[in-house]
Amino acid sequence: MSCSCPPLSLARASLNSRRSFRKASSNQDLGQPHSFFLAVGSKRSRWQYPFSCPHRLSINQKPEHDFALSTILKDNSAMTTVEEDAEHLGIFNVDPSLEQFKDHFVYRSKRYVEQKSLIEKYEGSLEEFTQGYLKFGFNREQDGIVYREWAPAAEEAQLIGDFNGWDGSNHRMERNEFGVWTIKIPDADGKPSIPHNSRVKFRFKHGNGIWVDRIPAWIRYTTVDPNRFAAPYDGVHWDPPPSERYVFKYPRPPKPAAPRIYEAHVGMSGSEPRVSTYREFADNVLPRIQANNYNTVQLMAIMEHSYYASFGYHVTNFFAVSNRSGTPEDLKYLIDKAHSLGLRVLMDVIHSHASNNVTDGLNGFDVGQSIQESYFHTGERGYHKLWDSRLFNYANWEVLRFLLSNLRWWLEEFQFDGFRFDGVTSMLYHHHGINMVFTGNYSEYFSEATDVDGVVYMMLANHLVHKLLPDATVVAEDVSGMPSLCRPVYEGGVGFDYRLAMAIPDKWIDYLKNKKDMEWSMQEIVWSLTNRRYSEMCIAYAESHDQAIVGDKTIAFLLMDKEMYSGMSDLQPASPVVERGIALHKMIHFITMALGGEGYLNFMGNEFGHPEWIDFPREGNGWSYDKCRRQWNLVDTDHLRYKHLNAFDRAMNLLDDRFSFLASTKQIVSSVNEEDKVIVCERGDLVFVFNFHPENTYDGYKIGCDLPGKYRVALDSDALQFGGHGRVGHDVDHFTTPEGIPGVPETNFNNRPNSFKVLSPARTCVVYYKVEENPEDFDEEMMDAEEAVARDEEPEKGTSNQAADEVLVPFGMPDEDEI
Repeated sequence: MSCSCPPLSLARASLNSRRSFRKASSNQDLGQPHSFFLAVGSKRSRWQYPFSCPHRLSINQKPEHDFALSTILKDNSAMTTVEEDAEHLGIFNVDPSLEQFKDHFVYRSKRYVEQKSLIEKYEGSLEEFTQGYLKFGFNREQDGIVYREWAPAAEEAQLIGDFNGWDGSNHRMERNEFGVWTIKIPDADGKPSIPHNSRVKFRFKHGNGIWVDRIPAWIRYTTVDPNRFAAPYDGVHWDPPPSERYVFKYPRPPKPAAPRIYEAHVGMSGSEPRVSTYREFADNVLPRIQANNYNTVQLMAIMEHSYYASFGYHVTNFFAVSNRSGTPEDLKYLIDKAHSLGLRVLMDVIHSHASNNVTDGLNGFDVGQSIQESYFHTGERGYHKLWDSRLFNYANWEVLRFLLSNLRWWLEEFQFDGFRFDGVTSMLYHHHGINMVFTGNYSEYFSEATDVDGVVYMMLANHLVHKLLPDATVVAEDVSGMPSLCRPVYEGGVGFDYRLAMAIPDKWIDYLKNKKDMEWSMQEIVWSLTNRRYSEMCIAYAESHDQAIVGDKTIAFLLMDKEMYSGMSDLQPASPVVERGIALHKMIHFITMALGGEGYLNFMGNEFGHPEWIDFPREGNGWSYDKCRRQWNLVDTDHLRYKHLNAFDRAMNLLDDRFSFLASTKQIVSSVNEEDKVIVCERGDLVFVFNFHPENTYDGYKIGCDLPGKYRVALDSDALQFGGHGRVGHDVDHFTTPEGIPGVPETNFNNRPNSFKVLSPARTCVVYYKVEENPEDFDEEMMDAEEAVARDEEPEKGTSNQAADEVLVPFGMPDEDEI
């Protein structure tokens, strides 16, 4: 069954700066939705979305293809009949409107297959090709250390470092026909001639006869003299003896049905105004993340970057762990600790550009090379004018080796569980999204503006990652909303698992800055949250690090501003500003989670409403670390209201842990009432009621539902432990009443076959679940939960606590092995 739904557009993204590019609204056009029905109506306001057409294709269902191109994309067969069978590309089954761009899809799929075939022909296999780090850089071979570097424009080359007193005259390198320079340093007296943790550099002479020193491109660690201002970085030969190498002890956790992602920056994760370490993060912050029931950690700024204030996005050394927070062994400890806690770890990988830094970065190898001899495009195509950074030439053989090997390095050496690809829009288009308005017209995505080299690289990258680690999670940061970005490569898609729903936070910022509460449109809110391609999964978020960096404000700060400094004590009544802020903070994050995507993301500290913005040490703030840290003391102080927001965040995640509503393809918005300011929706078998009215409480409010039976409260933002007023009874049974003629939706209540009545206080969200036929067990669980509430138990700081989880979501107790 297919739907002839028109492509939709919501946001108008104009990308005029690095930060606005990262924050710009994305066009998440729906295209062909599936397993989705959106029926909207109420007794006071009736309307219906034009795209409420169900589709029977499940998100996780992989269509079977019995045609040549799909087989080629899946397997390693030779390219023979692409043009003949192009109309059968699986992507056209998902979205038939893409067939008008058949030539584009065939061309890029053919380019992908040809590139993959060439790699297999000349390198043996994609797997061997992507182990470049075993050939390039420093590696032990027999009784010595072999160093290789690709520098085709160099006329002479030497290896220098502590081991030879920085005199390379006795360590000249030899060049092969492909511009690869090699030298072998034999061991001395059975010991490596280049000691572990000693400094090294690559010295070469370029066309004008000048010798320059550069950090090796494949270096695995770098250091800098902390006592010298703006000192250059040095490469470090990292080859610890077995006794000093970290050995992983814990397996990767299984892939969750839906990722609940905690985005974090290790360096700013401590409460003190300094750079925090990997081990401090592992020991102090990971337990907090686990206690709040996240299942995935997304780490920023792991790849080495010489300028700390770049937030890690101007990478200088792609294979090196950022030395500010520790050594490679320390990072391994962090990841292993996360795995021991059941947390998967994603890495924020930056392959969209590289730092313009010549002295410390990869850009230093670009000294007048032709495009065939450089990591980057030459001229204007090789420079991003808004980011002040270099742009990779994705068609270059050695660039492919470098970047694909880089992904494999982080997966295999450090046991990451996947990636979040930064700046994907820049990789997808020659214009990089700069000053581009994406309206949702498909011609904006598939034209001469599309950078097919970049698309093919991402297809290769996603194929590789999922082949090496079938359970990997790979997320794309794309503001354009390109269709097929998150469809499998064998269908003709780019192969990502999820895209970030980047339009959502912009909508909340617009409302909080520019509209009074009664001006909030329930229709616009639902539209913003549901306007996406249901054949391509999204990660929803109300705010990420983008919304917290200097010059902007977090949602909590937008809501409460200066009163966060004076009005967050529980020892005094909440002011109207604080009461509104706490209520809306919970509602905004929860409705984003409930309706915005198939996964959810939160940035470190926003779960408890961290005040102020993030400002990294830089010249403009006197190199201060004051706002480059997290004030955990706020949430740990028992009499402060931050604990209420943190408790609700924990409960939101626990709700999904129990009911798996994020992974459900059943998403129904049954009522959007502009007058009442109420949104009623179903996700899975849960029923959500959001009352955004600033004053009106509705008693006996009738809501529709799918399944008949008895319903009880699963989560209530108005509960006392969440800083609410406790107006909703958690021990009340809500029995459904059948509505209309069975099987005839138009005769039902808001197109739902059953209904029940609830109490809906102002500025609250309440979730109801259908009680199973085991009332004795449920009553016992409720009694235990109520006793825990009476004891006012709170979780131990930074740890998971079973009793606390029972208080937060009184719908059953977790087993000990769930904690």
